[in-house]
Amino acid sequence: MSATAEVSSAAGQDVKKCPPVRLRSVSWQENIEDDIEVPGTPRTPRTSTTPGHEKCTFHHDMELDHRPPTREALLPDMARSYRMLLTSLGENPEREGLLKTPERAAKAMLFFTKGYDQCLEDVLNDAVFDEDHDEMVVVKDIEMFSMCEHHLVPFYGKVSIGYLPNKKILGLSKLARIVEIYCRRLQVQERLTKQIAIAVTKAVQPAGVAVVVEAAHMCMVMRGVQKINSKTTTSTMLGVFRDDPKTREEFLNLVKSK
Repeated sequence: MSATAEVSSAAGQDVKKCPPVRLRSVSWQENIEDDIEVPGTPRTPRTSTTPGHEKCTFHHDMELDHRPPTREALLPDMARSYRMLLTSLGENPEREGLLKTPERAAKAMLFFTKGYDQCLEDVLNDAVFDEDHDEMVVVKDIEMFSMCEHHLVPFYGKVSIGYLPNKKILGLSKLARIVEIYCRRLQVQERLTKQIAIAVTKAVQPAGVAVVVEAAHMCMVMRGVQKINSKTTTSTMLGVFRDDPKTREEFLNLVKSK
């Protein structure tokens, strides 16, 4: 037997030993549940049905010990912290202009982060409708205000969302409410963009979702490099928006149009 024949024979024996490979189609939506578990998203959110939390209004607490029972009950401790901050800055928290500032600041921070007390199911509120519509739906220029988790200063801008329905559509105002859930948390823009796209996917299981966020960051404007005209643009493309260049281009053109 020639050397070539021996190699072929050996290769054939190796092939016979390998188990058959089973192929299956994988939906782009199969890993959505895993994708949502990123920093800044409660991994085990509490709800009003969780034992011991029936009367609790602060369910989503990022794994903190669940004390005290409501967000409002956090105000005294938060106010004391702001009072200490004022003192550390060399200010007199007893002077007239600052007397109520610690409590005001605590209430403001609770409002800025109210997204921790909201979940997708509550916001949707049965606003998912069966509809035989398969053309693109785009809602653009949704105003967004959030807090940078690195410096605790604001970033703000606009969000544009597009999706291709698959027998289901979502009430248009719910897209804005989805934005509100995730922007009202300590955030980075990249994560915020992805969370919005994943939330829309979970809501209506569309053929694809696209999200573009353009924002100005006060951590770049007020401090650091102090570039007052800088803006940051991020995007997340899922499903057909990622796979089909023409669909993606159509969405981007609609977003850019006046």
